[in-house]
Amino acid sequence: MQKPIIKVRDLHTQYGDKKVLKGLNLDIYPFETFVILGRSGCGKSTLLRHLIGLQKPTKGDIYIKDNNFVTASEKEKGQMLKNFGMLFQSSALFNSMTVGDNVALPIREHTPQSDSTIKIMTRMKLGLVGLSGFEEFMPSELSGGMKKRAALARALAMDPEILFCDEPSAGLDPIVAVGIDNLILKLKKAFKMTIVVVTHELESVFVIADRIALLHEGEFIFVGTKEEMKTSQMPVVRQFLQRVPDDEDMDKDKYLDSLVGG
Repeated sequence: MQKPIIKVRDLHTQYGDKKVLKGLNLDIYPFETFVILGRSGCGKSTLLRHLIGLQKPTKGDIYIKDNNFVTASEKEKGQMLKNFGMLFQSSALFNSMTVGDNVALPIREHTPQSDSTIKIMTRMKLGLVGLSGFEEFMPSELSGGMKKRAALARALAMDPEILFCDEPSAGLDPIVAVGIDNLILKLKKAFKMTIVVVTHELESVFVIADRIALLHEGEFIFVGTKEEMKTSQMPVVRQFLQRVPDDEDMDKDKYLDSLVGG
């Protein structure tokens, strides 16, 4: 049995009296695509911020290859972060820089490579995501799907062991979204990476996931394969899969009362 590449242990996050994450425990294994799924406001984004070091939890630990990411020094954390790639929901490209310079930026910042080598590496990464020849384009000249691909090329610039993706297909039309899903599968196979995806898009989940964790009100209520999720009889899992609203059983008068605060 492989050892987990990421371990989350008794993770809590609290803002004042509001408990957002309530003692999460999770193992993510090397080379799998692990999807963290849940509805809006369930704590997905908070968990992702903890996993990539943007926010410290109220309590608990996160281990990256047995190294405690939460208690690590800034220097140690910086070394661990070099093994991460991050695809942001909004792509987060620098609008004042060309696509090529966006992709090259991590290599320039963190390696001693020469400019000629960096150009070659940049072209290779853009080629992997289907953007060969777009080095001199500005982000404003790209479509939404192309921006996602460029951001993915930048996330891959340092050949990360772990790739984090925040809502990779959000805001894209269905055809482009499927293209991004297939690209993630192709890159995982090519780079032998561990991929962690945070999303609420069910269509994407059942294309890319090896395993899924369903987060509900700050707790994992299901962790398993997509096949196990599809056959789960847990009420909250069924509600999520069947897209049943919370107020389905509410009669018309009660629903109108709820809208006006009755």
